[in-house]
Amino acid sequence: MGIVAGLDSSPDFTRIVVCDADTGAVLRQGYAPHPVESPESGGRPSDVDPQAWLLSLGEAAGGGLLEGVQAIGVSAQQNAVVPLDAQGNTVRPALVGGDKRTQVAAADLVDALGGREAWAQAVGCVPQAAQPVTKLRWLARTEPENARRTAVLLQAHDWLVWQLLGRPVRRTTDRGGASGTGYWSAATGAYRPDLVELALGHQAMLPEVIGPADAAGTTPEGLLISVGTGETMAAAFGLGIGLGDAVVSLGASGSVMAVHPEALVDGSGMITALADATGMHLPVVTTLNAVRTLRGTAELLGLPDLESLSDLAMKSTPGSHGLVLLPYLEGERTPSLPHVAGTLAGLRRESMKAEHLARAAFEGMLCGLADALDVLRARGVEVRRVFLLGPAAELPAVQAAAPMLFGTQVVVPQPADYAAIGAARQAAWALGASQGTLDVRTPPAWQGAVAQVLEPGEELAVGQAVRQQFVAVREQTHPGAMRL
Repeated sequence: MGIVAGLDSSPDFTRIVVCDADTGAVLRQGYAPHPVESPESGGRPSDVDPQAWLLSLGEAAGGGLLEGVQAIGVSAQQNAVVPLDAQGNTVRPALVGGDKRTQVAAADLVDALGGREAWAQAVGCVPQAAQPVTKLRWLARTEPENARRTAVLLQAHDWLVWQLLGRPVRRTTDRGGASGTGYWSAATGAYRPDLVELALGHQAMLPEVIGPADAAGTTPEGLLISVGTGETMAAAFGLGIGLGDAVVSLGASGSVMAVHPEALVDGSGMITALADATGMHLPVVTTLNAVRTLRGTAELLGLPDLESLSDLAMKSTPGSHGLVLLPYLEGERTPSLPHVAGTLAGLRRESMKAEHLARAAFEGMLCGLADALDVLRARGVEVRRVFLLGPAAELPAVQAAAPMLFGTQVVVPQPADYAAIGAARQAAWALGASQGTLDVRTPPAWQGAVAQVLEPGEELAVGQAVRQQFVAVREQTHPGAMRL
């Protein structure tokens, strides 16, 4: 079919990959950081002039990178809101990221609709500080004049696609991006304009949600632009995950997501019901404490980095000589314990060694993520293998403990620009569908990620004993917190 490109506009940079449309082989790559600070933002990291994304895109695409490309897919940071006026101009800088200014607005919205379960039933998620719907509430309360001028709402990938197409009258988005807004339901496949009004104070135009293989349009030069999607969905698509697969992301906080054929409505708010980039669903469970647990333990032990912590942990044995760390250092979201602190249990004279505490930190972090996996499993989500993402996934202590604690095969993909690759795969799908060479229901079969595969093997029973030890301490310390 030729060649296609995928661009991923992350919070800090733009990456572009140019791929063979048939195989997915990466032929060329481009990269550019976003401008450090936009003049309009006043230096606030939660306010970004969207023009910065375009400048970065142009720089990343320099040197003829896109020569010969027939279609482009766009992935971009999620939760960014670009408010436009009736003429299509930005009302104010985009609101991006996990904006702490909006925490009160999130609680406000939960109460305004009648509680967490009402939101879960309405759109499959409970408002969090980062979500677009919450940022609209903050805008209405804090900048009422800007809220009043807001006539159109776009997310980052919607805005970039619209710009690439020359700002046409028609504005589009995809299911994946829409499912994270807090005003579109993955279960019904429809917007909830009443929730926009509840948050913003009035109605606003929303982009048309089109299918995963649909094109958003074609540039005057004949370059096809696919619908685009959020970074999470693009990365899942780039990895090639399907039914039976879960992805565990190890950042400061952690997340567990899996492919599922239907939307999950969870009144507790532990599951966020997102849609993926293929027409399936992507339920997500988040933990507040992942790699921050490891960093805190390394600091406590006077170690310079996580590699040193991992080396030390490998001198201990599974179960950490009875030490159990409940890693709720920032409170916790799964289970819902927002105001608690971490707990270290099982202290005996023989367990009071640095290597056992190091091992307990890794086991506590992974058991917390295993709890999140169990939330999905309890709702009927099949998990046959787990993809482990993030730099910490490369640590020997993580790789030694994860298969036995998760109780399943663990796949550690080679580092790559999976969101950009997913965007390129979407472009190839839209190109093939437009030419009649690909079915709109079946994405192109690209080669999978190069990965290391780890099996629990004979350690499975040991891992389950460690999990039971963790669960016993959690239940004793926080009875009934994990209601599955």
